[in-house]
Amino acid sequence: MEVIPAIDLLEGRCVRLYQGDYSQSQVFSENPVDIAKQWVDQGATRLHLVDLDGAKAGKVVNLKAIAAIAEAVSVPIEIGGGLRDRTSVQQVFSLGVKWAILGTIAVEQPQLVQELCTEFPEKIIIGIDARNGLVATRGWLETSEILATQLAVQMQELGAAAIIYTDIHRDGTLIGPNLAALRELAQEIYIPIIASGGVSSVSDLLSLLGLETQGVKGVIVGKALYTGDISLTEAIKAVGPGRIQDVPPNLDSSFA
Repeated sequence: MEVIPAIDLLEGRCVRLYQGDYSQSQVFSENPVDIAKQWVDQGATRLHLVDLDGAKAGKVVNLKAIAAIAEAVSVPIEIGGGLRDRTSVQQVFSLGVKWAILGTIAVEQPQLVQELCTEFPEKIIIGIDARNGLVATRGWLETSEILATQLAVQMQELGAAAIIYTDIHRDGTLIGPNLAALRELAQEIYIPIIASGGVSSVSDLLSLLGLETQGVKGVIVGKALYTGDISLTEAIKAVGPGRIQDVPPNLDSSFA
């Protein structure tokens, strides 16, 4: 299972929000590039960026920081927040971003999502942010009447490469992922699911491993990395490639 560090950008800085509340932000670094390099040095194979200003503004805002991170690291980057038209999506791809994460327009403009999935195959990820099972939009400031599972099925049919599922009530809380919601989602779709929200410990990561065969192929970790509750290196050892439970014992060693 891929462990993906999150870098949330607000006014050019690396921050974390509590349950998506912009008034409850904690600054972890004035220089997101340094943070990106730190996670890559510790073994990250992918980075998850969120333009928080963009999510509110409806357009990409932290272009300078995104471009600087893309230039500074060699691993692929996914970015979400404010991607609500073709121009914005093309813009982030031009910066060297590999995947564009679409949220609000998945609800409001599904036809555009389909067009973008056709134009950029395997590069469009749908971010489904749920509050009590219902999809939230516009930087989590609004809640729709659409079920998260319903939207996921629709987006799969339109050609989405993957789904990032975030439980808003758990995001930034360190109370653990919503396993029941992830299991329900995995039963409805066959494209990869990336879990997000609430991961607080390596134990939480291990609990997600039970869902890997059902389609949960990655997990985004944010606040727990910044507080030190999780070591990225140890997390990758626990659930990433070559994890101890996947390494066959050396049966010949005892009989040499």
